[in-house]
Amino acid sequence: MGDNGVDDIGTDPATKWDPAFTERVNTWVGPAIRRYFRAEVRGLDAIPRQGGALLVSNHSGGMFTPDVLIFAPAFYNQFGYDRPLYTLAHYGLFIGPMNDWLHRVGVIEASRDNAAKALHTGALVLVFPGGDYDSYRSTLQENTIDFAGRTGYVRTAIESRVPIVPMVSIGAQQNQLYLIRGDSIARRLGLKRARLEILPISFGFPFGFSMIFPPNVPLPTKIVTQVLDPIDVVKEFGDNPDIDAVDAHVRHVMQAALDELADKRRFPILG
Repeated sequence: MGDNGVDDIGTDPATKWDPAFTERVNTWVGPAIRRYFRAEVRGLDAIPRQGGALLVSNHSGGMFTPDVLIFAPAFYNQFGYDRPLYTLAHYGLFIGPMNDWLHRVGVIEASRDNAAKALHTGALVLVFPGGDYDSYRSTLQENTIDFAGRTGYVRTAIESRVPIVPMVSIGAQQNQLYLIRGDSIARRLGLKRARLEILPISFGFPFGFSMIFPPNVPLPTKIVTQVLDPIDVVKEFGDNPDIDAVDAHVRHVMQAALDELADKRRFPILG
């Protein structure tokens, strides 16, 4: 999932999201995911109660990243189902039978236009700027905020006149051993033409070494998600903010919070 410049394909978030269906899915999936990962979501009170807001998070856990499955149920449990939470996702996720279900729970194709449509309705939009590049970062860099230079999320927040709400998550990058992203391998094989920028190699259970396939089962590592204070871009950076400066500030705030969580984490997997 990520902010990767995918062209708008006409998704209308306001007509796709189904609160009743979302509640059923969260009621079924949320407790199971929370128990499996002993998940905690902290700081939800920092989310603005009214108006649109862009939630910006690091992305972890490879193919089976649990980020949204952990955060969304916690969000709805706290705020109810009167206000949707939309998540931007890579277009490839919608190729297949899950397309309709994903739209109904608020997952929408990643484009700035789709994000703007959702934000203008007063909804929350969750974006993972680093996308797969971030979720497959090396285990040695598990506590590093890296968006691969992508700054489209800043432009989206500025143009939509909404605050940026940073979030950080720790733990999911320990669900197996992530060795390399394989971005240089993907380049050599010409996979970028198919919008595949990485070819990661990991080691886990039960298949051992994996290059995406066969997919290993995520270990039940403890995951903690922390919501941080909103950033009013115009108030802090002026009417004509420097995109790179805003991006650097957001990543700095997130890195400091992630470092703090890492300092409190005593053991890998156990937390």
